[in-house]
Amino acid sequence: MKSGLKFLVAAKRCEIAALRELALTSVLVNVTGRLIHGLQRERGLSNLHIGSQGARFADVRARQIAECRQIEAELRTCFDSLDTESARVGHGARLFSRIAYALHGLDALAGLRERVDAFAWTTRQATDAYVRLIAGLLAVVFEAADSASDPEVSRLLVAMFNFMQGKEFAGQERAVGSALFASGRAEASEQQRLLHLIESQERCLQVFVEFANPKAVDLWTASQASATLAELERMRRVLCTAAAGAALNVQLSQAWFECCSQRIDRMKGVEDRLALDLLRTCEAKISAAQAELDAYQSFQTTPAREADALSFFNGAPLAAAPPDASGFGGAPQGYGLQLERSILELVQEQAHRLQTMSEELDTVRASLNERKVIERAKGLLMAHRQLSEEDAHKTMRQMAMNQNRRLIEVAEAVLAMADVLPERPR
Repeated sequence: MKSGLKFLVAAKRCEIAALRELALTSVLVNVTGRLIHGLQRERGLSNLHIGSQGARFADVRARQIAECRQIEAELRTCFDSLDTESARVGHGARLFSRIAYALHGLDALAGLRERVDAFAWTTRQATDAYVRLIAGLLAVVFEAADSASDPEVSRLLVAMFNFMQGKEFAGQERAVGSALFASGRAEASEQQRLLHLIESQERCLQVFVEFANPKAVDLWTASQASATLAELERMRRVLCTAAAGAALNVQLSQAWFECCSQRIDRMKGVEDRLALDLLRTCEAKISAAQAELDAYQSFQTTPAREADALSFFNGAPLAAAPPDASGFGGAPQGYGLQLERSILELVQEQAHRLQTMSEELDTVRASLNERKVIERAKGLLMAHRQLSEEDAHKTMRQMAMNQNRRLIEVAEAVLAMADVLPERPR
């Protein structure tokens, strides 16, 4: 008959396997972030290229496309390395469906570039196409965050996803502003879109600050205290306050693009730090879990004192150990290292630890669940009221203000009305 210790060893092996899976996922997230960054720059350059009717930016755009192709090949290699045959991958169904969608978009990327080359699409059409592709790639990162089984890793992934999403809104702002300046004329709908993108950045960055570690937040704060941000604000005012139809200085298109790019490149530096923290955390947790497994296994061959048969009913759960010196802790350390402890004490400690992890995960995932609900509610309003994404969000935000309620509460109310809404116009 298998003992309790046998199952503790099995549980620890499962934990190590899950952590190794998270480590592979963190590598995938890192490469995905690099490709998103490259496509964001390609999107802005494509808008400048279209806006100038091919007179400018052709060479720098071609170099950017070549760089994106290299990173895309690296990402496809990461996808190929994933185990798609085993049914034991806990979040495989959701993650793999996200990857399938992203690959479909990457397969269509060549056609998008051909349309830009032929000036067959407007800057708005090109921007929307890149936005859809990048959204598909960000969905892979979101799924990684939503499925992480370790609370500390989950927090890091939530922080990284929201920072990447904020950076994507900054990239869209760069593309929209580039197209406006390149066209030489202010357009009310695009000005409203800019304002929405600026607000969306702030929302994502607030969530990032909530979940990121203090050093990453300090790095982000330091990167924003510069003349670049002041210049960006100045040009934002030029774009957003110009009367509809008023002339814009075409020569500012490149200055705008470069100013936005400097800020986004600094954001990429923070993103790289987040990716490094994620990988180091996974490695530290794997090392700690492996040491605990070794202790368990040595405990199997070492006599331990016999536990009181009734101690199961009398013993209080053991408290979790504090974080270790590396800052990666929070999990009890040294299971089995004190060989005089009974197997029951180990079982109690493991059970308490898993309960604590479950509670921490629930807290972290609440943020992601709120995002899902809000996005679903926006989609419902867009479908039934024929609204843009910006207008749907603005409508919900106004409802929240008028009713003195949180945005998530308004979103839940909108979804609750789904069954009684009229059918979508055909």
